[in-house]
Amino acid sequence: MVEGEVKALVPESVLKKQLRSEEWALAKKNAVIETKKKNLINRKVIFNKAKKYANEYAAHERELIDLKRQAKLSGQFYVNPEAKLLFIIRIRGINSMDPKSRSILRLLRLRQIFNGVFLKVNKATLHMLQRVEPYVTYGYPNLKSVRELIYKRGFGKLNKQRIPLTDNSIVDQGLGKHGLICVEDLIHEIFTVGPHFKEANNFLWPFQLSAPLGGLKKKRNHYVEGGDAGNRENFINEMIRRMN
Repeated sequence: MVEGEVKALVPESVLKKQLRSEEWALAKKNAVIETKKKNLINRKVIFNKAKKYANEYAAHERELIDLKRQAKLSGQFYVNPEAKLLFIIRIRGINSMDPKSRSILRLLRLRQIFNGVFLKVNKATLHMLQRVEPYVTYGYPNLKSVRELIYKRGFGKLNKQRIPLTDNSIVDQGLGKHGLICVEDLIHEIFTVGPHFKEANNFLWPFQLSAPLGGLKKKRNHYVEGGDAGNRENFINEMIRRMN
């Protein structure tokens, strides 16, 4: 050391801070590398899953067509299997609504006009829908409707936050522990009412739809009477197109 030169002492707190910063930077770098590796693996898995689902849907369609042809050739009618999935849309506000109906709509997560949710068809669901029928319209969505709703209007719930489904990683974070790692997994689980339908449906935020193109006819009348309320079966798909 040159005579007269004084060595500057670095406080211990500063040294600890530098060490922490270096450790965090290294951890962040390693996390980025791991994420890239995982994404690369997931990309291949997701591609294979999407291909498998497409083949499954196509096979199901072909089977339905074959069954209808066989029934027609034998002079009979083919009856479609009972639907397992419902899509419910709220079409009326709270004016003159009784407390029981209000609590059912809250339970169904239909808090606002033009909110929509998926539901599994069962006795309890149908009983609740009968009670609130004047305030909702519902029916059996097809694959196209489910896919368009989730891709166009889908939001997921992460840490109680409403997150748009812009990336497969959002589905992976919310539902990865159930084996659902991408949007196509989510669509398949909802459409087929799979074993983790409840978790997948709870992950999805209620859909906020637009007012229907061309407007509503008569909100207070049932669909079969020329109105809008109640069960419109497969015609719910036409309603979804007008609102999506």
